[in-house]
Amino acid sequence: MKKMFLLLVIISPPVFAQTGLIYPSTKKTDTVDIYFGTKVADPYRWLEDDNSEETRQWVKQENKVTFDYLSKISYREKIRDRLKAIFNYPRYSAPFRKADSYYFTKNDGLQNQDIWYVQKGLAAKPEVFIDPNKYSADGTVAVGGMSFSKNGKYMAYTLQNSGSDWQKGYVMEVQTKKILNDSLVWLKFTGFSWKGEDGFYYSRFPEQKEEDKLKNENISSKIYYHKIGETQLQDKLVYEDKEHPHRFPGIGLTEDERFLILQTSEGTSGEEIWVKDLNDVTQKDFSLLIPGFATQPGVVDNKGDKLLLQTNDGAPNYKVVLIDPKKPGKENWKEIIPEQKEVLQSVSTGGGYLFASYLKDASSKVFQYTYDGKLVREIKLPGIGTAGGFGTEKKYNNFFYTYTSYNYPPTIFKYDITTGQSSLFRKSEVKFNPEDFIVKQIFFTSKDGTKIPMFITYKKGIVLNGENPLLMEGYGGFNIATTPYFNPSTIFFLEQGGIFAQVVLRGGNDYGEDWHKAGMLEKKQNVFDDFIAGGEWLIKNNYTNSSNLAIEGGSNGGLLIGACMTQRPELFKVAIPHVGVMDMLRYHKFTIGYGWAVEYGTSDNEEQFKYLIKYSPLHNLKKGVNYPATMVATADHDDRVVPAHSFKFAATLQEDNAGNNPALIRIESNAGHGGGMSVNKWIDLSADVWSFAMYNLGMNYKEGPAVKSAVQKKPF
Repeated sequence: MKKMFLLLVIISPPVFAQTGLIYPSTKKTDTVDIYFGTKVADPYRWLEDDNSEETRQWVKQENKVTFDYLSKISYREKIRDRLKAIFNYPRYSAPFRKADSYYFTKNDGLQNQDIWYVQKGLAAKPEVFIDPNKYSADGTVAVGGMSFSKNGKYMAYTLQNSGSDWQKGYVMEVQTKKILNDSLVWLKFTGFSWKGEDGFYYSRFPEQKEEDKLKNENISSKIYYHKIGETQLQDKLVYEDKEHPHRFPGIGLTEDERFLILQTSEGTSGEEIWVKDLNDVTQKDFSLLIPGFATQPGVVDNKGDKLLLQTNDGAPNYKVVLIDPKKPGKENWKEIIPEQKEVLQSVSTGGGYLFASYLKDASSKVFQYTYDGKLVREIKLPGIGTAGGFGTEKKYNNFFYTYTSYNYPPTIFKYDITTGQSSLFRKSEVKFNPEDFIVKQIFFTSKDGTKIPMFITYKKGIVLNGENPLLMEGYGGFNIATTPYFNPSTIFFLEQGGIFAQVVLRGGNDYGEDWHKAGMLEKKQNVFDDFIAGGEWLIKNNYTNSSNLAIEGGSNGGLLIGACMTQRPELFKVAIPHVGVMDMLRYHKFTIGYGWAVEYGTSDNEEQFKYLIKYSPLHNLKKGVNYPATMVATADHDDRVVPAHSFKFAATLQEDNAGNNPALIRIESNAGHGGGMSVNKWIDLSADVWSFAMYNLGMNYKEGPAVKSAVQKKPF
């Protein structure tokens, strides 16, 4: 039972930090929730109203304090200039083929949004297909996703504005690039699955009130079929679940368009699958293939009248099975690819083969199989890193994939399905020398004895004397793997003599479902223990010390930073939580937050409330504690993790912090959770993060190296 009452409004005086910073006066209300007999104050509840003038003024005042502080860091503009130089190189996505054309994205370097190109064959000159930079003056409109009709006559795509998850859908006639009148609204987390050239299946939410669309719960998503040439009002309702409005439905066709696959979930973990054989005129409704929601299944493709399924049912590291939809019981399953020692991340198709992507200690390994499960070969990769993009249509005999690592910019390879040969297709011309940096993987022991991997990257020649500035990063949740990736912004910190460490925390799927479950619900504290143990290991092994240790993470990783800085404030010098889930008692009341309940639990459940309040960052700030120098980062259009999380956390931190370290909040305008953010905004944010971190770590700025454009050596 939970109650809330509002008694009194208090206007707090300005908070004077020992740093000399004067934080804005932040109103406090005597708002208290009662959870199962426990009173929990929420004095900054009013900051949840992002439409109020009071909140807007508070944001304006907080940003003034933050940007005034940052403007006094003498080398801030030098950092921005160096980042701009590092970002300024051509970046491509791997091409994919549709009919006789290839499609890919390119960014010349500093364009706010990637431009989509099309070329008629690989030797032809590319032409602009979609340029989202033309849709806004500040580069805040981005292409969300796209899907082509079976023969490539039409293409459906979405545009997102200012980083919001809400998107609008459009249809283009590919040959003429004419935009049709088929406009779709209230789209979020949808794809388009085409049936021939006539139309497609998609999902949408009911219409929202404009003033509430960035914070209110998003429920009652439905599946529709849209026929080309008709209005959205004419779309045919295919599926809705009136009894379970908080479930998420998704739909798709197998490549041969025989089976219509309906997947529903109650959140970020666990699926139920229904199927309809469109060749069977006697089947009027969907039939249950996999009951929910205890496992994580996914249909890979069909083999005739049977379905290939990736599943962790009885296989924490996942396997592939063949199922007859008319006899879906597990006793009838045929094992195609058995469970392995390494976790099976994904299975894709191309040229009539299966491509199974595994993780070995958080690094990619990819194997080619027949549809019968016969191993054809392992695909050779350059080293420890992340590879993706394995797949194409059955009728093609090659495709393009991308490989990357911390010091290895995304590089595109062409793969011949018949011979198994990879050839270098496109390499990155970066303005630094990747060979100047070392990447290694170590393992340390967490609090409960579990072995945890960590990747460490630094410039050659660094002396490990325990005095090095070091940035730790982590995520640890939602079954998401932590694998090596390339970030131009990180290269800047390495050039400055910093060390970058990424911890592979429990809660992801780096070692299968057991690893995931060991970091969710009542075991979430394991994630924070892993991260803290990683920091202690780095100090013990002379990489850094507490006065030189910074931590950073976003979203669920922002929760990680908030929890660790409140549990072990003395261990870290700088903390930068981005768009973090900071209020674990109310997160499920906004937009799609309820979908995370399967991962976190909610305060509506007494047992779950008991462990949530123990680590909820907002509720574990304490008066009189010397917290790390902190810059909370959020954005005004974040409708994934609403900015109220960061607002309330920052206001409380400013009130409670007793030490000499600053407690700032940086609130970006016309941006969201991160998706679709313009390059210019990314550079600005990165410059401010590094300025804040370096200044508070006591680092001096070193002029960037004068290097010519360098390319990595041919790996094959």
